[in-house]
Amino acid sequence: MADSDPSFPADGSSALVGGTIYVSPAEEPIRDGVVLLRSGKISEVGGREVLDRSSGAPSVDCSGLSIAAGFWNSHVHFFERKWADAGAIPAPELARQIRAMLTRYGFTSVFDLGSPWENTARLRSRIDSGEVPGPQIRSTGPGLIAPGAGPADLVLAMMGVMKTDLPEVADANEAATAAKKLLDAGVDGIKIFLKPGSPGGPSFPEGGIAAASGEARRAGKPLFAHPTGSADVIAAAQGGVGVIAHTTPHSGPWDEGVLGAMSESRVALTPTLALWKHFSRHDRVSAAERITGTAVGQLRAWNDAGGEVLFGTDLGAAEYDPSDEYALMGEAGMSFRQILASLTTVPAAKFGDSARVGRIAAGYDADLVVFRGDPTLDIRALADVRWTFRGGRVLYRAC
Repeated sequence: MADSDPSFPADGSSALVGGTIYVSPAEEPIRDGVVLLRSGKISEVGGREVLDRSSGAPSVDCSGLSIAAGFWNSHVHFFERKWADAGAIPAPELARQIRAMLTRYGFTSVFDLGSPWENTARLRSRIDSGEVPGPQIRSTGPGLIAPGAGPADLVLAMMGVMKTDLPEVADANEAATAAKKLLDAGVDGIKIFLKPGSPGGPSFPEGGIAAASGEARRAGKPLFAHPTGSADVIAAAQGGVGVIAHTTPHSGPWDEGVLGAMSESRVALTPTLALWKHFSRHDRVSAAERITGTAVGQLRAWNDAGGEVLFGTDLGAAEYDPSDEYALMGEAGMSFRQILASLTTVPAAKFGDSARVGRIAAGYDADLVVFRGDPTLDIRALADVRWTFRGGRVLYRAC
């Protein structure tokens, strides 16, 4: 018998019944459908006839709810002070922090783009061991910077961020060496910051992007770049970067030169629109609207050009809630299907996991998000999560 708030069995077997199932962004949804979960995998998906083969798996009433593959957040950070000494944080407290930031919003896979690597590795280990419920974590560890380009300690303290030793690279050889050292330590990608150094200091070294890209490519890992302007975006695309980690609203609209370089290199973009809205909140209303509007316009131009988009929040959007990011992506002209793709199929393919996660299909991992409302009518419904599953096990259930 269906239960509105079930106790899911330890083996992760259950039947999610009656919801609107978004199998993938490219397929029509199954209405009043059933997703059958067994031993951490999706066993079957279809109409009510699937129940005939459920073999007594507990039935979960999802009437009036929507079901999609587990969401990816492709730009997060585990560098806030709350994550310090992750190996010693009591499990219940650590679980609460992970839930508040990620799993309550349906995120079952995340890419950390800058944090102390050993600490993040301990956090990941506690999740992977089953001690603490949480998403799959990939991480770049600390980002590579030009000499003197690191933020001041006072800025870090005001942002609530741990002090992290960022590898400083002065030339292409140092960039390659630093990237290889991180990759040998087990990171899942490389992040480079292309902003200029302190006044009078050097920018990211000439040839450094290509050098880091070469090491990442040899290891089969992605290279991410943090740009501050249009010239950075072009340099990153031409240097072999796989993911542009931000829009650049302070540099004005992206012209054909920027969009052409991005398209030719087949990079993906994580727009982080709500970040700019948050950071400009202290400015005059007209200035804040101009900054956010420019970022929205850059995403619109990229989306109109057919470019790949990855969903990501970075750090700075208020209270971790991704609702504003979804709404701003919609303002940029992205349809529900395109936004869903940025959360599921696009990152799964970009990061080599498309045979395992990103869609709802038999044999795939039972990484799922069940949410209230109709996202085709209100995109913010994506954040109104009822349950989050990873491997068929509940990571989050709404009260």
